[in-house]
Amino acid sequence: MPSRQFFLLLLTVLPLWGQSQGPTVTAPSAHRRASQAPAMQGGIPRYPWHLGTTATIFWIGEKPTSRNPTPNNKSSWDVNWQANYGGYDDPDPSARRGYLPKAFTPKLNPFYIALPYNDVVNHRMHKPEASKVIPWFARYRPEPGKTVCRGRWVEIARNGKVCYAQWEDCGPFNTTDWEFVFMNKPPKNTKNGGAGIDVSPAVRDYMGLKSGQKVHWRFVEIEHVPRGPWCLYGSNNPFVNPRARR
Repeated sequence: MPSRQFFLLLLTVLPLWGQSQGPTVTAPSAHRRASQAPAMQGGIPRYPWHLGTTATIFWIGEKPTSRNPTPNNKSSWDVNWQANYGGYDDPDPSARRGYLPKAFTPKLNPFYIALPYNDVVNHRMHKPEASKVIPWFARYRPEPGKTVCRGRWVEIARNGKVCYAQWEDCGPFNTTDWEFVFMNKPPKNTKNGGAGIDVSPAVRDYMGLKSGQKVHWRFVEIEHVPRGPWCLYGSNNPFVNPRARR
């Protein structure tokens, strides 16, 4: 059996926290500290899995609520996020066609996620730990205040279904949790079931995911991103715009 098929089978039987489905299976790579050198495959890094992370749904243009006071018309890295996307990424299934909003064709990749860490401060400087904990930081030698996190690809798995998306915002509820994002600590956030990743409506629909359910996720290099609906749209998408490649 090819190694990729075997691992997808392993993820299928891995229990998601809060569920009782089959025996407990431990993936050794999930417990390797991400600050260590990632495993290499053909000279390309393979990053460790984060298992059983609570996922919540968010969307570009989301209005603030009592449960989530942060509006999503802008992101941690893009003050014109909604405008640059092309409009409101309506999560209502009746307002969507496939993985896109019916009202317009997005100008950015509709497969996006947020993780609770921002590597820069006010677009002026990097946080002190950024160069030490971000595995790919040294590769880019970024100018002060230029993020190396935005646009990174993430692989998300649940019950044998796998989706790919780009990291485009910071949250939920935290932008300093490098111990979770790059190490093997649980999320510091305790709201919404201790949510550790926000996913877009496109990711939700592709995976058949409900807010509050558990997923496994890890960073991936673009060489390990297969073709799929996440490759079709967006000026920030290197499959569409090679200049966006990271």
